[in-house]
Amino acid sequence: MIRVSILGATGYAGAELARLLCMHKEIRFMHLISRSFAGKRLSEVYPGLDESLPVLEALDADTIAADSDVAFTSLPHGASKEVIPALYAKGLKVIDLSGDFRYDDADVYAKWYGEEHSAPELLKESVYGLPELHKDAIKSAKLVGNPGCYTTCSILALAPLVKNRLIDVSTIVIDAKSGTSGAGREPSQPLHFCEVNESVKAYKVAAHRHTSEIEQELSKLNGGEIMLSFTPHLLPVNRGILATSYAKLAKKASASELIALYKSFYANEPFVKIYESGLPELKHVNGSNNIAIGLAVDERLGRVIAVSCIDNLIKGAGGQAIQNMNLMFGLDEAEGLPKAAWYL
Repeated sequence: MIRVSILGATGYAGAELARLLCMHKEIRFMHLISRSFAGKRLSEVYPGLDESLPVLEALDADTIAADSDVAFTSLPHGASKEVIPALYAKGLKVIDLSGDFRYDDADVYAKWYGEEHSAPELLKESVYGLPELHKDAIKSAKLVGNPGCYTTCSILALAPLVKNRLIDVSTIVIDAKSGTSGAGREPSQPLHFCEVNESVKAYKVAAHRHTSEIEQELSKLNGGEIMLSFTPHLLPVNRGILATSYAKLAKKASASELIALYKSFYANEPFVKIYESGLPELKHVNGSNNIAIGLAVDERLGRVIAVSCIDNLIKGAGGQAIQNMNLMFGLDEAEGLPKAAWYL
């Protein structure tokens, strides 16, 4: 059995991670950490969760390291990099759901997060946890930076086009939309019901942190630097990400040819669904660890449009973290993860 601890178990991502792990056959919960709710049960914070889960505790790195095999850190950006070095030094495998260990370059992190990285040496050890692109590296990793939700949805939608040099990478534009759970559980005025209900709004235009993460991974596939436009929007729904990505084709290609390419590119990936016709919707993925991708070609403009959807709390957070854990411990990567969406 894999002994598991979760730091930050009462945030939306942490609680969803705990819920999914309840269905995993190969794990045993050791510690659930919460600064705000220590002493309570997770089922008191989220009444729908199993009452038998461990009592929430304050953070004690020595205790966690002594009796855990893996720690999931679902902490705010900036907090993870202060905690993880101690866990890593004690030999614990760590999967970080924040943005702190997703970057190859500490300077890029500092530019987009507005603070210096306190453990830049560990960025060299961390593996970007996108299984569809980095499976072999994840299998041998001790520290994984679990990708963001917008980034997972966007990178996987564009990866086959970039890798096969089918688009002019200078023309990439990503228009993405997220449910409100993507902003976390901390109360704030812009997320109040009356602020988001019956409305859609763009935010952090030309300044969203996930832009740099998408650029980093697509640049690797391209073999050269990519800069792109990324605009996020807030939807009045609980969960789900829908990204519509646009780029000018480098050479003529039909939608059917591109679909065949995508099917080949992701042939061995259990959670990637490529639509032969039509386009994905949030209803098609929410509740699952899947990413659904549909394609269209605007022949008049010579442009390809890729529409992708994920559940931001599963494939965009907790589910992908479990997928990474499965790979790190030599399990079937699909163990304990839902492939069927809720739809309703």
